[in-house]
Amino acid sequence: MIQFSEEKLNKVKEIIARYPEGKQKSALIPVLHVAQEEFGGWLDVPVMDYVAELLSLKPIEVYEVATFYTMFNMKPVGKYVLEVCQTGPCMLNGSDDIINYIKEKLSIQVGETTADGLFTLKPAECLGACGYAPMMQLGKTFREFLTKEKIDQIIDELRAAAKN
Repeated sequence: MIQFSEEKLNKVKEIIARYPEGKQKSALIPVLHVAQEEFGGWLDVPVMDYVAELLSLKPIEVYEVATFYTMFNMKPVGKYVLEVCQTGPCMLNGSDDIINYIKEKLSIQVGETTADGLFTLKPAECLGACGYAPMMQLGKTFREFLTKEKIDQIIDELRAAAKN
């Protein structure tokens, strides 16, 4: 049975309490973030159904939101998700080359996870940092002005951090 830990359930209740009675759908995105964090970094159908139940929503209302936003993962992902911007300004500055380099370096395709479970490569729509292109989001941080050398350095950093 899917159920939040006591700590996360208290957080969810606090999020829901921010909104007026009958407007609990407004809590959906922050609650999905909590759910994704709590249940392994991705949202499967039973998790989304559980969120729907907590918010008194129809499951389809949760699926629509979760599948629309790229910040939610619909399948298991690696410990580190490399979300490379692929919109115009980043593409003009070489994001396609960066994506291809990561694919080659990690032996995965876009949307795949490395065999060791460390890295997932995801394309991203505009991340709002066009002046720093090409760039990617890595968790809660942005990595900017990407080059092959910077990608090597980032991957080495992450591999080292995973060992600790």
